[in-house]
Amino acid sequence: MNRPIAITDDIYWVGVNDRETKLFEGIWPLPEGVSYNAYIINDDKTALIDTVKNCYLTQLLQKIQNLLGDGRKLDYLIINHMEPDHSGAIEVIARVFPDIRIIGNQKTIEFLEGYYGITRNVSVVKDGDILDLGRHKLCFYLTPMVHWPETMMTYDTKDKLLFSGDAFGGFGALNGGLFDDEIDLNFYEDEILRYYANIVGKYSPMVQRAFTKLAGLEIKIIAATHGAVWRKNPKCIIDYYDRWSRYEARKGVMLAYASMYGNTKRMAEAVARGLVEGGIEEVRMHNVSESHVSFMIKDAWKFRGIILGSCTYDLKLFPLMKNLTDLLEHKLLKNRHLGIFGSYGWSGGALTALQEFAANVKWDLVKPQVEALRAPSAKVLEQCRELGKNMAAGLNA
Repeated sequence: MNRPIAITDDIYWVGVNDRETKLFEGIWPLPEGVSYNAYIINDDKTALIDTVKNCYLTQLLQKIQNLLGDGRKLDYLIINHMEPDHSGAIEVIARVFPDIRIIGNQKTIEFLEGYYGITRNVSVVKDGDILDLGRHKLCFYLTPMVHWPETMMTYDTKDKLLFSGDAFGGFGALNGGLFDDEIDLNFYEDEILRYYANIVGKYSPMVQRAFTKLAGLEIKIIAATHGAVWRKNPKCIIDYYDRWSRYEARKGVMLAYASMYGNTKRMAEAVARGLVEGGIEEVRMHNVSESHVSFMIKDAWKFRGIILGSCTYDLKLFPLMKNLTDLLEHKLLKNRHLGIFGSYGWSGGALTALQEFAANVKWDLVKPQVEALRAPSAKVLEQCRELGKNMAAGLNA
């Protein structure tokens, strides 16, 4: 994917794949990489839609040169999102094309100066403003807090194409295929959800507000700043984001446990058996010491049931379980069934902390709340099995 790829007659992808970065935003693993998508409209006037991370500047410039040749210049740079994985090349683009006009909303312009010291050749747009490129008329829709305060979307009225910024994006580099009809959606759905749950999920009410703003648009193509371009079935990615932002989920369970010496793990396995006996087919078990938290949050968004179990560590919750509960609470996930269990060797603490978490998130709490002193007895393991069955009954209701 080292050359521009035509999306329509005169709109091109000029993005890049990142297979080198190990952690997105310094925290989320990228086992399959990620793409940074930029686009060019080659009309009477030319417009670059967003840029790429600064370490991929050379690839971006090569694609721009390949597309425009020596005789044309970039007239406009439209900034839908100022996060540095999309704005990192702006400073150099402005130097290479000194007459380029930079388009963004008022918040964008503030960020532009703050990050790159750029105040020259900038134009502020508001909701509904239109930029005329010739055949293409671009209409701007401000979508603040999806997922930064300056985010907006750009709609091409000619090709009915929505440049959506980070919305409708996902993890995963593009393995030769750019479009939704060229990729393995079974793989990408999970990486799109992991992206949504960890990056955008906290701002789900603002996603729904954006849907309201865009409700009247005919959208034939969605071009986000990460992931595939949706030309065959844009309704698919719209439906994903709509469901996830309304906290809808499948009948299944994310079961995460913390265990130092195997006793809490035995309790988790008893819970899992109860779930299956109760008719739950999709059970995702995570040892918090082995699974990265981003995958647990993804499964928490995917399934209606969440069960958390932890040993006590220094009179408190095991640290990696505390990290998970803190993030789950921070993401403001709603409409879940919750089960909890804990263990301790000489002084309690884990179950109490999980009870406090349950009170904070206000999910439907499933009984019993099980606690084991040292190794779980047969009676405790039966209570764990009962917890799994009760969770199953609640999900089946």
